[in-house]
Amino acid sequence: MDSIIEMTRELAYELQSDQRFIRTQLARSQADDDAELQGLIGEFNLKRATLSTVMSKEDKDKDRLQELNNELRDIYSRMMDNRNMTAYQQAKDELDKLVKSIVTIITVSAQGEDPDSIEESGCGGSCEGCAGCH
Repeated sequence: MDSIIEMTRELAYELQSDQRFIRTQLARSQADDDAELQGLIGEFNLKRATLSTVMSKEDKDKDRLQELNNELRDIYSRMMDNRNMTAYQQAKDELDKLVKSIVTIITVSAQGEDPDSIEESGCGGSCEGCAGCH
């Protein structure tokens, strides 16, 4: 097997033993087990589907669209105020930041930069709209 792929798998195992990954998994499990939150998610998905159906009609009822949009926002707000959802979002944001740093280091290194000189929170790997690395 290619040694770089093997090292990448080792990195993946290290990632999965990192506290940020573990916190995210625990928070996801708690959110999944939260009946109230799951009910809100289901309600949100149904309301979004209804909104999509109403929006696809040729003769759109603007009042109904506004009503559905307001209801959707209310449900979303209640979902995001849920303590288990908040904990999950915070944990996931920390994990996403770690993964983004890993991807940045690998991507910019593949472009020839010194891995030790790469700022973890800097480049996102896409040069679109970038003024340059130097």
